Amino acid sequence: MREFDIELARENMISQQIRPWDVLDQHVLDVLAQTPRELFVPERFRELAFADMEIPLGHGQVMMAPKLEARMLQALKIQAQDRVLEIGTGSGYVTACLCRLGRHVDSADLFEDFISQAHHRLNRIELRNFALETDDASHGWHKDQSYDAIAITGSYPEYQPWLERNLAVGGRLFVVVGKDPVMEATLIQRLSETECSRTTLFETSVPPLLNVNPAPRFRF
Repeated sequence: MREFDIELARENMISQQIRPWDVLDQHVLDVLAQTPRELFVPERFRELAFADMEIPLGHGQVMMAPKLEARMLQALKIQAQDRVLEIGTGSGYVTACLCRLGRHVDSADLFEDFISQAHHRLNRIELRNFALETDDASHGWHKDQSYDAIAITGSYPEYQPWLERNLAVGGRLFVVVGKDPVMEATLIQRLSETECSRTTLFETSVPPLLNVNPAPRFRF
């Protein structure tokens, strides 16, 4: 795409896909406008960077549709001082948005090439407030660290209470729970050291994180 076409496509993505999906937080909209999504899309899909669709990344993984990324970012209400955890780095695009919204981002992905590519892309747009790690965090983050916001970019077939373990008091966690055709985007908020609230935001469909499917139940 030519430079003019890219900027027009970006404006159309925000005005025709994201705003109509009730994303009205101006700070989130500004970050989406300023973050070059086209640089995070595999070269062969560059023309589809701003389309209302999932984009294949390899390893059977996909980049979420822009409006879903935007709703997730809005729901997390990230502040400038927040520490953020992302499970599922993928292309690194959501990581970039999280970096621009918060103070520091830790992000993990199962695939080493995703981490390497994301690191290169983030450096290319001069972001430095992140740490990327090749790790299977689908069953819990190994670091004893509390976060103000946790973004999980794949789904779980059932809600897992241990997801709350790294959530600081006052923190927010976004996760999609369920199985096709019924999945629910869910916001978890830690109210105290011992209590969390859970709110269903909207219905959607997101591929599951790898290795999260429960073991089949024994049948007589």
